[in-house]
Amino acid sequence: MQVSKIEGNLILRLSIDFALKAIAYCDELESKRKYVISNQLLKAATSIGANLFEAQNAESKSDFIHKVKIAAKEVDETKYWLILCGQSKNYPEIKDLFTNLESIERVITKILSSSKKV
Repeated sequence: MQVSKIEGNLILRLSIDFALKAIAYCDELESKRKYVISNQLLKAATSIGANLFEAQNAESKSDFIHKVKIAAKEVDETKYWLILCGQSKNYPEIKDLFTNLESIERVITKILSSSKKV
């Protein structure tokens, strides 16, 4: 997929920006020796965009919806790990990541809502 196609696609752009911020956050966790949480969060956070990218080449409308639903589940898992980080002692601030994740969640919800109507 060309960069211009990503720039024109809000959810792909949001998911890439979020994944890059999550990678940086997880690097910070790793430097603080928070390996288990870092690994779990990194997998979930980057999986959101991976599933949304797959949805762009879905074989059917139902396949598209299925892949976007998987991305929505990854949003939920990412949210769980961020909540743990936010409520644990000696963890970096998660507010910006959480705000970005909520934006992604709203767009995914709208995509699923409009995809089911058509």
